Amino acid sequence: MEHLIELKDVYKIYQMGEETVHALDGVDITIDKGEFVAIVGSSGSGKSTAMNIIGCLDVPTSGSYHLGGVDVSTMDDDQQADIRNKMLGFIFQQYNLIPKLTVQENVELPLLYAGVPTAERRERALRSLKRVGLEGKNKNLPSQLSGGQQQRVSIARALAGDPSVILADEPTGALDSRTGREVLGFLKKLNREGDTVVLITHDNSIAVKADRIIRLQDGRIIYDGDAQDPRAVVQPHDEGAEEEVEV
Repeated sequence: MEHLIELKDVYKIYQMGEETVHALDGVDITIDKGEFVAIVGSSGSGKSTAMNIIGCLDVPTSGSYHLGGVDVSTMDDDQQADIRNKMLGFIFQQYNLIPKLTVQENVELPLLYAGVPTAERRERALRSLKRVGLEGKNKNLPSQLSGGQQQRVSIARALAGDPSVILADEPTGALDSRTGREVLGFLKKLNREGDTVVLITHDNSIAVKADRIIRLQDGRIIYDGDAQDPRAVVQPHDEGAEEEVEV
């Protein structure tokens, strides 16, 4: 079976002065349609680099990345931008909403860039807002919404393009715990409805809401499996952690 996401022997190497940094060090990741996967790690683990490659924001130094069966690891910037528009929906920690635009206009914006006709943009935006429970807020400005509602607008914006993958980068980082749980609940709901969700986080309590955890440390995968397995949340600095999570 063809995987939706497939990273094969991926390295990402940076030269920082005289030091060579292996941000990703021979990583293999496969994610299938309909999965809810959390990619977890502390600062410097390689999770952000993995997200940038999966999100077609960067390319590997070596190795391959296939998205929907298409090799995107050798694409130029314009080709990657086209793939991003067609196949990926992004949810960011800081929402990235434009203050002067209404909620509906914010959701329509990626569709505008993609050349979607006006009537279809409106229909898709309203449908996405309904999915996140904000159908009555389409004329509001972002400043008139709570933090949780603003994040739901960013989820609706990600959904409007009908992406193959929803890529959520620390989506609860700017929210209080109660609102964060609400946003995670929406992501789980979308996953139950058939959306593929890849969640990037440093927080174990958030990661365990996914079905599967991929834990990175020093650019390598040290755990890939069931989110409910105790080994999934072992911290690298815990005593005996390296033995417990070795795979």
